[in-house]
Amino acid sequence: MRSTIRNLALMMSVTLLAPAFAQTARAQEGKSIVAYFKVAGEISEQPEQMAGLGELFGGAAPTNMFDLLAKFKKARTDDKVKAVILDVENAALGVAQIQELRTQIEALRAADKDVWVFTETLGMGRLMLASAASKLVMMPRGVVELAGMYSEGLYFKRMLDKIGVQADIIHCGDYKSAGEPFYLEGPSKPAEEQTNRLIDSIFATLKSEICKSRKIEAAEFEKLIDKAILSPAEAKEAGLVDELMFREDFVKAIRKKYGKSAKVAFDYGRKKGPELDLENPFAIWGFFAEVMKPKEESEKPAIAVVYVEGPITQGASEPGMFGGPPSNAGSDTVRKAIAEAAADKNVKALILRVDSPGGSAIASEIIAEATMRFKKSGRPFICSMGNVAGSGGYYVATQADAIFAQPSTITGSIGVVGGKMVTKGLWDWVGVTGHEYKRGKHADLMNSNRKFTEEEHKVISGFMNRIYGEFKERVTQGRGDKIKGDLESLAGGRVYTGDQAIEIGLVDRLGGFADAIRYTASEADIESDYELKVFPKPKSLSDIFAEAFSGGKDKDHEFIHTGAVVRTGVQALSRYAQMPAMAAGLEAVRRLDPVKARAVEDFLIHMELLSRDGVLLIGPSFTTLSK
Repeated sequence: MRSTIRNLALMMSVTLLAPAFAQTARAQEGKSIVAYFKVAGEISEQPEQMAGLGELFGGAAPTNMFDLLAKFKKARTDDKVKAVILDVENAALGVAQIQELRTQIEALRAADKDVWVFTETLGMGRLMLASAASKLVMMPRGVVELAGMYSEGLYFKRMLDKIGVQADIIHCGDYKSAGEPFYLEGPSKPAEEQTNRLIDSIFATLKSEICKSRKIEAAEFEKLIDKAILSPAEAKEAGLVDELMFREDFVKAIRKKYGKSAKVAFDYGRKKGPELDLENPFAIWGFFAEVMKPKEESEKPAIAVVYVEGPITQGASEPGMFGGPPSNAGSDTVRKAIAEAAADKNVKALILRVDSPGGSAIASEIIAEATMRFKKSGRPFICSMGNVAGSGGYYVATQADAIFAQPSTITGSIGVVGGKMVTKGLWDWVGVTGHEYKRGKHADLMNSNRKFTEEEHKVISGFMNRIYGEFKERVTQGRGDKIKGDLESLAGGRVYTGDQAIEIGLVDRLGGFADAIRYTASEADIESDYELKVFPKPKSLSDIFAEAFSGGKDKDHEFIHTGAVVRTGVQALSRYAQMPAMAAGLEAVRRLDPVKARAVEDFLIHMELLSRDGVLLIGPSFTTLSK
């Protein structure tokens, strides 16, 4: 998952402006630049892992928050940049990501840069982002939908019943509701209470940010929400929108304001790779020589950045297509990255960027222990939370010198869920029988043919209580007297927004990734001239070939990799899709309801993790549907 991230995603779409500006973009560079930033689809936190490989094969580099923030910073300090056009066509952003980008928009405006957003439709999520812009321009015949915020928890008991599968789930903590979708058809009272509290906090943040930016009274905005659907003219009259224009008129307005000599830079901030001269038959050799060339190492002081993104699993992180973001946070990969950062003499501090709902308890401990080893070097260790850092995602952050979270980051969920999937009904259905052989009283403890006996339930509960105790021990060890109140009353699976978490001492500061970077540089006394180093370092083609011929061994055989142990959501779904009866239904769900389809993918990942590990540190999931 980028599970709860996806589940909390606010679906946004805006018209693609690139074609209309094509002529301007091809013009010679003038004295001024209008930078064009496109944010489309789901936004990963970390840069691609195989540098430039996607673009080598003709694809665009995946949009990610790391590169996007770098572009904002470059535009903010570039005297030639007079304005930025932000295109958020079909972007799927969590509220915490929107808050991060709002901060960047505000910083651009503070640097006397205009920020423009053009849209054909407007919803709560897009309005929260676009309201921070200098000018919000909308198509006169568009649609404004401000119906509020809708959330839906998905429960899979009936689905499992249909295939003869039962879930035998145990929780440590009254509010540890992550296992409920396995065996309930709706939320327990504590889970419903908790979700309502989270939704109230997030919705209040949405409204507050919009009202602040558009200078609208809260009571007036509530009236607009109650209307649900407005015309663009009504939105302009209410002060939600600045101008009404069709796309062609918007293009003309930009050209008129910044002059015909201004260049609209669609590739602004993008690092240019080697180019291939198709007219020269021998140019291919020079092109590949450039591609294969190892990146030169800088001697500047650096802040190391290591990502924990997606479900936390044992083994290695699985790479995405063409160097895209990994589908999970593998403990071997993350541990090695932290160790490599610690061994780099130029690294003066570490930022752990966490965007994860948690996962394996063992994997979470491996990562937490690696951060403690880094801290022993005496260098600052800071954690920056993204959309979600729940359960195992919070576990890996506990030892940080300071924890940053956005007001709407979802965090906490200090608790444990465990159990097993009972699949005998499924095997009976397909006609497979088995005969058991057993040596040892509890050799069949995790046997999938039946639920736990009363005695086995006590055994598993005892193990889970030990893990729960270790979790609280890590929190106490890392947070100490920062925790306000009795830890048990704050734990028990309770989930908090960043706004709520700072009040009880689970986090230290409200702010985004950029804020965490500035703070870390100050703590490491390198404020003037430093660079960010992402670990593991992005791989070049020469690195890939070298690993292939060396068997993928680490230098000096220092690290041991056990391989990834969990499938991605897509892989999990594709396996179930091999059943002809389910294939058509799964494809229909993907096309008609992609947000829920992703929630199903997340559920399948959690089910597979539960079947393998038995005990998990995962937070609850719910799907937020809003434009």
